[in-house]
Parts: sequence; C-alpha cells; structure tokens
Amino acid sequence: MISIELATALRRAGLRWTPAEFDRFAVIGREGDAVPFVIAEMPASLVLLHGELAIAFHGASEWALDHVLHSDVVWLPDEAQLRGVIEGYLLPHEPLELQRAAAGYRCRAGRHSGSGDTAAEAYGHTLLAVLVARQ
Repeated sequence: MISIELATALRRAGLRWTPAEFDRFAVIGREGDAVPFVIAEMPASLVLLHGELAIAFHGASEWALDHVLHSDVVWLPDEAQLRGVIEGYLLPHEPLELQRAAAGYRCRAGRHSGSGDTAAEAYGHTLLAVLVARQ
C-alpha cells in the first residue's frame, strides 16, 4: 500500500477516483487519518447523501463515524490499480517496466520513472511524474 502522503500528492496532481467495492481509502484531515478503510458491504459502503457521493459506515466503527464525503478521503490504490492507471496514459509502443533494485523497486513508464521501497510506491511515484508532466 502506498503512503497517505503519496496518495495525497497523486490526488493533488489530478488522479481521479471512482470508488468501487474493496478499494482502500483514508480520511484526510482527521486525527485517525493513518487508518486505511476498505469499501465493502460492511463496514463502509457508497451512498448518495443530499446528491453528493459519500462513504457510509455501518455498525461499530472507529470514531463512531457515520459517513464521510468523497471529497474528504484519499484513495490508497494498490499495485495493480496504479499499474492500470499508468497503462491508461501510455501509448501502445511505450514500455512499462518494473525492476527490483538494491534498495527497493524502480519503475519506468515511457519517459517517466519513479522508485520506492515497494512495487506500489515505485508505481505511485511514476504515476505522479506522469500526472505532473500532463499539467
């Protein structure tokens, strides 16, 4: 899983998220924002609240939180999700490579690259480079 800091940087750079079942996210701007949640039938599901997409919590959950707006959370994509997003930005002939390095992983997507301690972090930093270059 990528860090909340990297996830926040990806969001600021323009990464869009359409929540789906089993996606992980964290609440931003709250004391417990380091706690990842998973969208599932229990304990968190997607609902419309006054016309705005919200994530509702069911049963007993941390902080007795009933719901949180989509705009108040940050997506924590996994390795496969990050790879899929990067692939969507690449032309058919552009390579997407992940290599194990002495100190973690290195990813190259077209002319952009990134590295990290985990494969997900390397993909995340590479996607950040792609998004920043598109701004």
